[in-house]
Amino acid sequence: MKALLVQPRAPHTYWGFQHSLGIIGKRASLPPLGLLTLAALLPREWELRLVDLNVEPLTDADLQWADALLLTGMLVHLDSMHEVLGRARRAGVRTVVGGPAATATPAQFADADHIFCGEAEGRLGTLLSALSSGKAPRMLADEGPRPDLSAVPPPRYDLLKRSHYVSMSLQYSRGCPFSCEFCDIVELFGRVPRVKSTAQVLGELDALFAAGWRGSLFFVDDNFIGNRKAVLRLLPEIVRWQREHGFPFELYTEASVDLAAQPALLNSMVDAGFSTVFVGIETPSAEALRETHKLQNLKSSLSEGVQALTRAGLEVCSGFIVGFDSDGPGIFEAQRSFIDSLPMPTAMVGVLMALPGTNLWRRMERERRLRSDAGGDQFGRPNFLPVLDEGLLLQGYRRLMASLYGPDAFYARCERLLRTVGKSHSRPPTAAALLMFVRIVWFLGVLSPRRRHFWRLFALGLRRPHTFTRAMTLATQGEHLVRYTQEDVLPHLDLQLAQLARERGAVSDAASSRRP
Repeated sequence: MKALLVQPRAPHTYWGFQHSLGIIGKRASLPPLGLLTLAALLPREWELRLVDLNVEPLTDADLQWADALLLTGMLVHLDSMHEVLGRARRAGVRTVVGGPAATATPAQFADADHIFCGEAEGRLGTLLSALSSGKAPRMLADEGPRPDLSAVPPPRYDLLKRSHYVSMSLQYSRGCPFSCEFCDIVELFGRVPRVKSTAQVLGELDALFAAGWRGSLFFVDDNFIGNRKAVLRLLPEIVRWQREHGFPFELYTEASVDLAAQPALLNSMVDAGFSTVFVGIETPSAEALRETHKLQNLKSSLSEGVQALTRAGLEVCSGFIVGFDSDGPGIFEAQRSFIDSLPMPTAMVGVLMALPGTNLWRRMERERRLRSDAGGDQFGRPNFLPVLDEGLLLQGYRRLMASLYGPDAFYARCERLLRTVGKSHSRPPTAAALLMFVRIVWFLGVLSPRRRHFWRLFALGLRRPHTFTRAMTLATQGEHLVRYTQEDVLPHLDLQLAQLARERGAVSDAASSRRP
């Protein structure tokens, strides 16, 4: 079999950092780890070809070569996924779609020959025999127990064109012990975090090191500390490995904010080379946290937690949400004040959406408030009827985003971080890093309209040398965050507000026409 593995093209998003990539000479932030993991599970005698549409095109020659096309993606990738499926169908190539979007919303993929729901480990036999024999059920349902990750082989990093990516990825665990109403992680991967063995993780570090990778490495776990006993056993081994290899990797991950209350765990992460952590704060409103069952965020002060993580040496990125049922008109100023008071430059705020299969989705169905499917767009009208007037919600959200990612506010948070953050492990500069530094200075210090902010941050980084590399990274990311907000998010919200005004005008006109 000749199998073509395709990663769909992602639209511009905050996390894509598309406006920053050209500055540092890269094409994508992260590689398609799901496909690399799937590739390792496929028969060794198969011929494999990986095409990531974020770094290269899918050519007609690729489709002519392939016996089967295997496609994955999330809801945000739907447009690109359907485009790929259409091209494959016209070329006569059999298609299999899997991953989060197919698992959560299989009905959206009528244009695929086969739909694979759930995790692949231990369940590929039917699919493999079907593709080889030409016979298969169209729907391969997610059945049986969740797979033990001890059987997961190392990802096929060798299939990547690694120089195109800012960071590499590694997965240690799947699942999260919490039950936030809006989150689909527990629906996809369960509430009992499953982990790889220490030997597996070290083996993947070895593979990346042997392949020549140096620099940023993302542990893609949705909650790295979900299984605390296991991660406390793993971290000393990562510390040892990093020391033996001269700390070649700068690590970052996602975790719950209660990491701040676990000093042994926090210090072990910093010792292992972690420099950044994404946490889901969601809202400073205790009422909204109770409403959405994010009870772990009510155990201690969220602002003190962010400060503690930062002082320990971790830059905190965070996710926030507006549009909870308990949110009133004052939530936008409360969010802005909370975020701007902290050393937290990157704060991703989205409008609440009901993702398929979540407890929030089921509640909205019961209350007959659902209006549409979720499409992965967190920057527009909610897909359910909100309690807060929708016009007020969108207007308040627009003001919030314009404020948070105005250059003055963003760089003020960057400066607050540089003054607060503790020391983390630094790596000796490489030739590639020095070239990247020259590009950053040229694009941001000379060409950018925000060069005044850049040089101020540059000077602060020099005064606190352990923060200088972080300062350059923040400035590079900030170029995307500011531009994306101004060029994409705010115009998109203006269109949403205009559409809402037209709808309300039409309703008002219709009501007027019915009056005697």
